Amino acid sequence: MSIYPDHSDPAADKKYLATAAENGFTRIFMSMLEVSDGKAAVTAKYQDLISYAKTLGFTTTLDVAPSIFDQLGISYQDLSFFAELGADGIRLDEGFDGRQEALISFNPQELNIELNMSNNVDYLNNILSYNANDPFIYGCHNFYPQRGTGLPLDFFVACSERFKNHGIETAAFVTSPAGTIGPWSINDGLPTLEMHRDLPLSLQTQHLFATNLIDCVLIGNAYASDEELQQLGALNRYQLTLPVQVNTTASPVEKEIMLTAQHVRRGDITDQVVRSTEVRKTYADVANPQHGATHDFQRGDVVIGNDSFGKYKNELQIVLQPHHDERKNLVGTISDTAAFLLDYVTPWAKFKLEAI
Repeated sequence: MSIYPDHSDPAADKKYLATAAENGFTRIFMSMLEVSDGKAAVTAKYQDLISYAKTLGFTTTLDVAPSIFDQLGISYQDLSFFAELGADGIRLDEGFDGRQEALISFNPQELNIELNMSNNVDYLNNILSYNANDPFIYGCHNFYPQRGTGLPLDFFVACSERFKNHGIETAAFVTSPAGTIGPWSINDGLPTLEMHRDLPLSLQTQHLFATNLIDCVLIGNAYASDEELQQLGALNRYQLTLPVQVNTTASPVEKEIMLTAQHVRRGDITDQVVRSTEVRKTYADVANPQHGATHDFQRGDVVIGNDSFGKYKNELQIVLQPHHDERKNLVGTISDTAAFLLDYVTPWAKFKLEAI
């Protein structure tokens, strides 16, 4: 999660961190872009918060810019100030010439150096070409407080691939609808991707993990609600869990197939549906008569083969293209806001369905 010590109350920050730690959060992005106090006051404030966070098991990355170095009278050639605060790394909000970043990565304090990922240029290769200390190089996207200014998905993918292709650990931001605190007076949410700005926090997070391009998801604004923290703490980052509105005509066995089974998309895919075929073997001897729901299916509908479908009885499918088939029963529908996640149910992908 993210903390903004110059815009928040330390007691509220600590309460937020404690709740997050209870739900499995382990990393803090802490902004230093807008510090206004003197060096002594800044030191006391940040040391106190970072020290408390360490007792909860957090690592902390400080977001810094050249102006902060000038303001506090410190140098990129000596990062001991940040180590004394207790930080585990610094994020360079602005870059240098490559040679400088490579040299900084050998800092004797062994602080991680986090690079801005949100530019599709050869920045990383330039740094690595100066024989950087690779294990201490990380990547982190920007967030975008102004509506309409977040990254488009294709650009985000291109930027992220540059880092993943080198095995660099990556991070990006999601935004909490409940959050009101950020670094600037404009705060229309703090996502990396513009498409995430108005989505539920759990869907944003699932999407970033589903891209297989992001290792760490950070909540950009503060404070996420307790309910949101609990939802993210329970989220399975390793496979998609698609939210489904269960049809009132779905039978008990259909609900069991839909909501309890481990689903796997067949490797020999089709454009019309996502096929989860293993379940039909488990339920081969279980009757499943046709019922009265519509058999005209739209994208996002969840269907299960009924008794008239022969060997395909009790096979679960998610509709990708509209079609009609009376041999399939409509049992649920993926929510409209989550339908874009179907693009990430790739060949052999494992997925779950969860009632909403």
